[in-house]
Amino acid sequence: MSKLDGKVAIISGSGRGIGRATALKLASEGAAVVVNDLDEAPANETVATIMTAGGRAVACVGNVTAEDFGTRFVQTALDAFGGLDIIINNAGHTRDGVIHRQSDEQFQAMLDVHVTAPFRILRAAADPIRRMAQAEAEQGIERVRKVVNISSISGTNGNPGQVNYSSAKAALVGMTKTLSKEWGRYKVCVNCVAFGLIGTRLTQPDAVVEIEGQPAQTGMPAHALERFRTAVPLGREGTPEEAAGSIYLLCIPESDYVSGQVLLVAGGMNL
Repeated sequence: MSKLDGKVAIISGSGRGIGRATALKLASEGAAVVVNDLDEAPANETVATIMTAGGRAVACVGNVTAEDFGTRFVQTALDAFGGLDIIINNAGHTRDGVIHRQSDEQFQAMLDVHVTAPFRILRAAADPIRRMAQAEAEQGIERVRKVVNISSISGTNGNPGQVNYSSAKAALVGMTKTLSKEWGRYKVCVNCVAFGLIGTRLTQPDAVVEIEGQPAQTGMPAHALERFRTAVPLGREGTPEEAAGSIYLLCIPESDYVSGQVLLVAGGMNL
């Protein structure tokens, strides 16, 4: 029997990178997964990969910053799989710049995707989780649910040129710690993973991604990327699969008494 048999997970930003690796990992351990991406093609490809391997998955395509997305995301899990056990707030990107060159819009964009979007998803999940927890308690059923919010070493320690991203990721830590106190009564463990340098398209030198038809500068300059690599005691960047492994640790039964914590996954780097 796999560790996540019978569990239902929703994972934002899971068509690519860390999110995709996490979706594949959780599905391989028995979870039914709702896959999200901005774009239909990567979301459907992740779903197809899971189903080809014998797993269960559906896509919920869309921008997590849309006002109705949280409700739609949660409802997709309830409609497709009849429950919700694991919420992973992973979607995001960067828009770097030193503070005197940042616009209000540039700062707000990071708050929208890294703070407001997870808040809306979790708020949408609150009533269903409360109802399910109450019904389970009345039946004497012990069912532990998990929330894993994805932060960054920039949010725990700060990083030059990322005042917007660092502020947003720090706020997500506060959200994690507060929700762990609010939802403990419903047997929900709420934790946070703060990543260091993980090798995805968002950390490649001077990368540009497209967000709803508009190009967005992301990644980091080549010299900064090399500086980060040399600062990692393990001597390399992490892989998406290694990142997914740390998220998985906070989803399995062995972590059922871990809540309100921030797990730093950065190869020993603590800048």
